Amino acid sequence: MKKQILKAVISGAVALVVLSCPVLAQQAGKSPIKVFILAGQSNMQGQGVVSMNGEKDYNGGKGNLVWSMEHSRSAPIMKHLKDAKGEWVVRDDVKVWYKIGRGITKGGLTVGFTGYGGKSHIGPELQFGHVMGDYFENPVLLIKTAWGGKSLYQDFRPPSSDGTVGPCYTQMLAEVREALADIKNIFPERTNHEYEIAGFVWQHGWNDMCTKPAIPEYEQNLVNLVNDLRKEFKNPKMPVVIGELGNGGEKCSPDMLAIRNAEKAAAAKLAPAVFVATHDFARPPAESPNVSHGHHWFGNAESYFLIGNALGEGMKELLRQ
Repeated sequence: MKKQILKAVISGAVALVVLSCPVLAQQAGKSPIKVFILAGQSNMQGQGVVSMNGEKDYNGGKGNLVWSMEHSRSAPIMKHLKDAKGEWVVRDDVKVWYKIGRGITKGGLTVGFTGYGGKSHIGPELQFGHVMGDYFENPVLLIKTAWGGKSLYQDFRPPSSDGTVGPCYTQMLAEVREALADIKNIFPERTNHEYEIAGFVWQHGWNDMCTKPAIPEYEQNLVNLVNDLRKEFKNPKMPVVIGELGNGGEKCSPDMLAIRNAEKAAAAKLAPAVFVATHDFARPPAESPNVSHGHHWFGNAESYFLIGNALGEGMKELLRQ
């Protein structure tokens, strides 16, 4: 079934979302399974509130996903998230695998694949998965490897950077291998489980911004991270999308600006790669569920939806090359 999909037009530091005509999938056939690794810290985990609406803790539900689908400026382009009965759509052509503290959560793309478990939150994976699912005729697998409060400077530190390899780098590789080893159970309906690691998505930066020695190293550490992953997966041209640390909007602190510039500079050295601006997706705390959580985009579901969309459109841009 053809669906309308979103196209993020990325120009300089501005990412604008427009509605486009249905796009034909660019990859013919239905094998291999297209695998994308989604990595980072808490904003890749997903902090967008789905439906909680308590006045004290969730600002009466303003900015949660249910509210955003009715009242936000993006409401007209979010309708595909629910079916005709008002239930959350679950895609059978896009699967998610994510290992959290409670264990492994896996299944068809829908709300809830975050560190919280259940269906209480969303992250960028939701709309990223819809964009990829609409682009490919192949099935898609999203492997999330994200943990809150983890730096690139120490926790994700790659082998090519001086010093001790970060535990999150090691854990990321282990969990990707674990998910791929489980691919027959993730797609039990398929007989052909051939797969291809089709891309890497990075949404990160907060902890390094808060660690003075980490800031000047961020660009090179990110370049090293990607190059080490490309070597690990034997794919020197693995497409890479780097999402901006866009919390708070265009105006930001000097340290946040330094991380943004480092992300952009790293992408320029890593072709095929793209830096995706996200700061335009920030929403005011008064229109958001978690009014004191600026580090988590105030829990605003529209923000996470638009980030996921822009990351997906950035990946499509690379896949077309």
